[in-house]
Amino acid sequence: MLYQLYETQRALIEPFADFAQATAKLYTSPLLPLSQNPLSQRISAGFDLFYRLGKGYEKPAFGITTVPVQGVNVTIMERVEMDKPFCELRRFKRFSDDSQTLDKLLAQPPVLVVAPLSGHYATLLRDTVRSLLGDHKVFITDWKNARLVPMADGEFHLDDYINYVQDFIRYLQKQYGNCHVISVCQPTVPVLAAISLMASRGEKTPLSMTMMGGPIDARSSPTSVNNLATQRSFEWFENNVIYRVPDSYPGAGRRVYPGFLQYTGFVAMNPDRHASSHYDYFKDLVKGDDASAEQHRKFYDEYNAVLDMDADYYLETIQTVFQDFNLVNGTWDVRSPQGQLERVKPQDIQTTALFTVEGELDDISGAGQTRAAQDLCVQIPASNRQHLEVQGAGHYGIFSGRRWREVVYPQVRDFILAHHPQATVNRAPADDGELVTAHSTPAEVTPDLAPTKNTPAKAAPPLRKQRRRG
Repeated sequence: MLYQLYETQRALIEPFADFAQATAKLYTSPLLPLSQNPLSQRISAGFDLFYRLGKGYEKPAFGITTVPVQGVNVTIMERVEMDKPFCELRRFKRFSDDSQTLDKLLAQPPVLVVAPLSGHYATLLRDTVRSLLGDHKVFITDWKNARLVPMADGEFHLDDYINYVQDFIRYLQKQYGNCHVISVCQPTVPVLAAISLMASRGEKTPLSMTMMGGPIDARSSPTSVNNLATQRSFEWFENNVIYRVPDSYPGAGRRVYPGFLQYTGFVAMNPDRHASSHYDYFKDLVKGDDASAEQHRKFYDEYNAVLDMDADYYLETIQTVFQDFNLVNGTWDVRSPQGQLERVKPQDIQTTALFTVEGELDDISGAGQTRAAQDLCVQIPASNRQHLEVQGAGHYGIFSGRRWREVVYPQVRDFILAHHPQATVNRAPADDGELVTAHSTPAEVTPDLAPTKNTPAKAAPPLRKQRRRG
């Protein structure tokens, strides 16, 4: 019933928000007498702020049209490589008519970016993608809004998420012979599970996996997000935050965790900061500081756009990751597409290099939560593992903004390149801008002796840990 009430309220506010937008323009148009009012700037700013608070926010576009590749601007075109009921594998295809630039594009590693399915759209990683495109072939998981997925497409479970990730990895491996994976925040757990299961089956695993700000072990330095999950029972979440999609959407009747409830939770974490930000926006409009006002709009166009999550996926994530800690306890069984239960064993990963990244001031995934992957993947040689703690960075700072671009990304890029085999140029043209590539097979890595529950290990070289100021 709450979902229906929210939709009714939104429908009632929408015409007033449109009116506020029009009125704001009336008071700033130099051709109209209203703009001559001494208080016109303040009145216009007030109506503009009301419009921003009352309008609906749809999924933003990535909007990446060109990127520089070693000094040459390359055109970007988005296209969907795989379309699944709850996710699209989206590629950012690069085009150039310069043969030397094409050869550079050809030799660059393919990277799968697994975006969070935790409230916001994959466009939240726009800055991440833009940086990566200068040195990599980039694919991203573009998760769909569950309210737009018809009931006929079935349910979506955490196991399905893991199976999706494996399918995407196999697709890139088939296209390029190998790939690298980057997971940001929430997907670090299912990505580690996906690669662990592939390793346990003897399948080819990615050359490297970079995990950034995720709750691998949510028991370490628990944050307010972790505390909410542990203080409330599974039944509380099921009874208080799960609702059915109204009839006005394609997914009518589907049980979801609605986006508007998630957004309320986001704001409730830092209400003073958001109130201050909106007041600053009002003052910028009054002063005529268009640059600062536009920066505010861009941020909140992204921040306010939220999606619904399928109830089964959300509830299973709460229980598996934040309540039972199945991954770190070694008790996580995942159902394959064939219906078989398989135990997640990160210790089976041997030939995939691991890079973990944490922000010193991260208030979403606390200190040590992501680094816990280092302790789970004991069969990866210490020389193929690396950890970075970014001083002064919060949760978003490790994948977006100045610290991402200046501190984190250069090390992610170098880590991927260090674990990528040299590419051999095949001059046969592909179906579009980039050329077909044939990669050499990486040399097999012999794992160091690593500790198990029953067997002590020889002393290994210390894990490379870097502390950087950005």
